Amino acid sequence: MFRGTFLVVSLCVLLGGCTTTPPRNINDSCSIFKEKSGWYKAMRSVRKRYGTPIHVQLAIIKQESSFKHNAKTERTHIFWVIPWGRKSTAYGYAQVKDGTWDWYKQKTGNRGADRDNFSDAVDFIGWYTDVSQKTLGISKWNAELQYLAYHEGHGGFKRKTYRKKKWLMGVARKVQANSLRYAAQLKKCESSLDRGFWLWPF
Repeated sequence: MFRGTFLVVSLCVLLGGCTTTPPRNINDSCSIFKEKSGWYKAMRSVRKRYGTPIHVQLAIIKQESSFKHNAKTERTHIFWVIPWGRKSTAYGYAQVKDGTWDWYKQKTGNRGADRDNFSDAVDFIGWYTDVSQKTLGISKWNAELQYLAYHEGHGGFKRKTYRKKKWLMGVARKVQANSLRYAAQLKKCESSLDRGFWLWPF
């Protein structure tokens, strides 16, 4: 009994925790990965596969869901009172719509991917930013422009639909600022993360 319990606890530690609750401090990348060590491994794999920096991945997820696995868009209301359907089908860590998620699964072959699975969500972000670079010429290090393409879609970005949305351009600048802050924080702890410091007690 004890050995079985110990094994489960050990697996939880290695995978960054068995719960899907957001990190306690979503504004600090080192704090996030200290609490969710498996997330760092997932994001590092995405960086290796697609070249999307970890701090850009973090900034997009923070903006889209505040790291909530089951995040959904707000409900619409009839007569401002009666709850109705949601504004869109966007769901999960990366707030991906149904059609876009189906496109991702078809193109990558990741048929079993789930939007409320962190590894799948960040793989989507890596894949999407890679497509944005190849089709639109947007650097994967430019979180501001990557977010505009992420929000408006590649067609919308080409048509520059974001120019009519001052609020969105403000949000994109916020994503850029968050990415730069995450990057500066990572410089202080990334070497420890790569050594696997989460295996030791704090």
